[in-house]
Amino acid sequence: MKKIGIFSGSFNPIHIGHLALANWLCEYVALDEVWFLVTPLNPLKDKDELMDYDARFEMVKAAIAGYPKFKASDIECSLPLPSYTIDTLQALHQIHPNFLFHLIIGADSWASIHLWKDAEQLMHDFPILIYPRKNYEETETPPYPHIQKVDAPLIEVSSSFIRKALDEGKDIRFFLPETSRQLINIFAGE
Repeated sequence: MKKIGIFSGSFNPIHIGHLALANWLCEYVALDEVWFLVTPLNPLKDKDELMDYDARFEMVKAAIAGYPKFKASDIECSLPLPSYTIDTLQALHQIHPNFLFHLIIGADSWASIHLWKDAEQLMHDFPILIYPRKNYEETETPPYPHIQKVDAPLIEVSSSFIRKALDEGKDIRFFLPETSRQLINIFAGE
């Protein structure tokens, strides 16, 4: 059975931290692929901060091009908004019943998973890989054996840092894939 990591997020924008983590998960957790699911609207985030969905999706596709273990998915565009992780994973399982989907989340998201729609069912039904985030040293043992903390490198780059640096006119070329940086300039009208 093919093991697919589901890395769902706003990717507002995608950056080297996302890519390095996904690469590490493919190589060290033995995922066959990581699918980047660009979320149209995260119910727990401020929609006013989001770049246009199509721009974010194009940046993800450009950033992952050429690496065969990465795929971009726009499945959440075909689902009712707001996007709920449990609904997305159930839809993916219906479409691809022979794939084993692993949800990839940060320790910060793990700390608030109890706020998610049908959190208990999500944890019961799907494997979850929890990667470390600064200031979120999770001490509780996950409630199911298919939920595991992974010892991925701690990469402290965030999309909010990227947006702030861009707003301030900083040269942060090494924090973004070149293709994403070029697209941000195009979408910004430069």
